[in-house]
Amino acid sequence: MGIVFLFLAMIVALVLLVIVLYNRLVKLRNNREQAFADVDVQLRLRHDLIPQLVDSVKGYIGYEKSVLVEITQARTSAMKAGTISEKITAENQLSRALDGLKVAVEAYPDLKASQSFMDLQTEISDVENKIAAARRFFNSATKEMNVATELFPSNLIATLFNFRRESMFDLGDQRQSAEQPPEIRF
Repeated sequence: MGIVFLFLAMIVALVLLVIVLYNRLVKLRNNREQAFADVDVQLRLRHDLIPQLVDSVKGYIGYEKSVLVEITQARTSAMKAGTISEKITAENQLSRALDGLKVAVEAYPDLKASQSFMDLQTEISDVENKIAAARRFFNSATKEMNVATELFPSNLIATLFNFRRESMFDLGDQRQSAEQPPEIRF
């Protein structure tokens, strides 16, 4: 009788452990999705500002239309992306396109002196800072989930219930240029 009771207690303890680990994984997955929703809000703000930026630049940058076309296409791709991974890739492309615009703008002092352009640049810069903060929070939530899916014994539950390692929202191709120290010119 004591052995049966001990066996049942072990089964109950094992079931409770599985429930606790599963619920923790679900909570971590939901935290990651919420963190990406916060990133997504900032990305939508950036998407809304881009047409204004393109319109304000059009009159000044006549022969560099390819830069504006690239930004518009990258914005469209970013808005159509479905999964988190697709959005990360599309947003990295959009960031590269916006960097191309920053380079092109350097050649137009009149544009850089325009108050509406400067206000828009400030607003976009503010949104970019908010995106960076939201991205850090998202990557933290992703890291926490990835650790939980890889540590024993939760990795057994993760495998059993199809939880998997998720990708971070990193700089992609821009990492190398971001790690370079800024060039200071006088």
